[in-house]
Formats: sequence, structure tokens, C-alpha cells
Amino acid sequence: MIAGFLVAAIFLVPYLVMLFGSLKSRPEILQIPPTYLPNEWHFDNYVSMWSTPETPLPQNLVSTIVISVFATVLVLVVAVPAAYYTARFRFPGRLAFLFLVLVTQMLQPAVLVAGLFRQFLAFGIVDTWLAMILVNAAFNLAFAVWIMHSFFASVPKEVDEAAQIDGAGRWTVLFRINLPLVWPGIVTAIIFTFVAAWNEFAASLVILSTAGNQPLSVALTKFIGQYDSAWQYVFGVSIVAIVPVIILFAIIEKRLVGGLTAGSIK
Repeated sequence: MIAGFLVAAIFLVPYLVMLFGSLKSRPEILQIPPTYLPNEWHFDNYVSMWSTPETPLPQNLVSTIVISVFATVLVLVVAVPAAYYTARFRFPGRLAFLFLVLVTQMLQPAVLVAGLFRQFLAFGIVDTWLAMILVNAAFNLAFAVWIMHSFFASVPKEVDEAAQIDGAGRWTVLFRINLPLVWPGIVTAIIFTFVAAWNEFAASLVILSTAGNQPLSVALTKFIGQYDSAWQYVFGVSIVAIVPVIILFAIIEKRLVGGLTAGSIK
């Protein structure tokens, strides 16, 4: 138990530093020696940061939410049928397809961002949410397919056959029988995709040029200048950016264990 508290403390200390830093004034943050707790608590930092001239922070938050949510939904729509089909059926080129999916996981948006920019420019969707939704979905699809493929493969085929004998169609077998059984894999894919899209920086910096379209990861850099930096806002935006991810974990964590047996009750 002591070791657990020690590990938790190590991981929580950086977040506490950010929290206390967001409640300090700029001179106090820069003073030497530094203070751990604020001498004066500036809760108004969380109000004033939304109207700073550096970036339209409310629009940045909306942009981040829209891109992350729709990228995650797109990944699930494509990955669930693909993972189910590759796990249940043997078809020519199946191993080559799975290997290709694995290879794409080795690529990152930062490596291909120049090519992606030119491609989106040709399509006329540069500086749009759609471009970043496609980028985040594409680069997280491989992991989602692989993780859900292993979960679908672990479900005995006899479960599908029993449902089909009872008159269930293929889509019914997938959504009514298999999905509850592989819910932990789906949860893993949702968390991985959402967090990766929420934190994506390099492609957003290049593809999104309008300040209001940029996500929080890019907006955060606007508070750090060459000669002056608003560190209290940097810490404040960082805390705000963490909250939705914590909420996602809190919502999904309750459903994680329940999904292990929900589909096999009948």
C-alpha cells in the first residue's frame, strides 16, 4: 500500500505543480526561489485566460472536442467490421492485410505532414476540421483494428453459430452478441484514439492555420513567446485540457468490467 501511494504521488506531483502554478500571478511564477503554494490565490486566471488576445481559447476547445470525438467515431465505424471480418473469416491476402495494418502503425503524422498538407490542399479541405478528423482517424485505425481483432478472435465461433441457428443475421451476431463480449477491446480503442486525437500537435500545427480552428495542443504554444510567456495561462489551459480525458476514463471505466460477460448471459 505504501508503495502504491508513493507511485501515485510521483505521478500526481507534476499535475499539482501545474494546478498551483495556474493559480499564481506571473511575477510569482518567475520569482527565485520559487514558491510551492501561491502567496495569493488568483482564481481569476481561469476566467481571464478565455479572453486573452493570444488565441480564441473557447473556439480552440470546441475544435479539439469536435476533432477528437468524430475521429474516434470514424475509427470505430471502420475498425469494428474490419476487425470482426479478419477474425472470423479466412480470405486470400488476410495475413498480408493484417501485416499492412501493422506497418501503418509505425508511421506518424509528423513524418507525413508535408505530403498530407499537399493532398488536402488538392482536395480543398486544408484548414478544416474534416482534414484533422481524417488524419487522426487514419493514424489510429491500425491500432484499433489490431486490438479488436484479438478480442474478436478470442470469442469462440460456436457463439456465432448458435446465434445463427436461432435465426440471427450476420449484423445481428456482430452487434448483439459479439460487441458486448469484446467491450474491453472497444474501450481500449476508444481511449487510445480519443487521447491520441486530443493531444495531436504536429499535423494540426501545419494543416490548421486559422487560430479558431486549431486545437488546444497548438493554442497552448501561443502563450509562450520569444520575450514573454504567460505561464499561468499555460498551466491553466493544461489543466483544462486534462479534465475531458479524466471524464472519459471515469465514464468508460464503469462499463469496462460489465462488458466482459454482458453478451453471454443469454
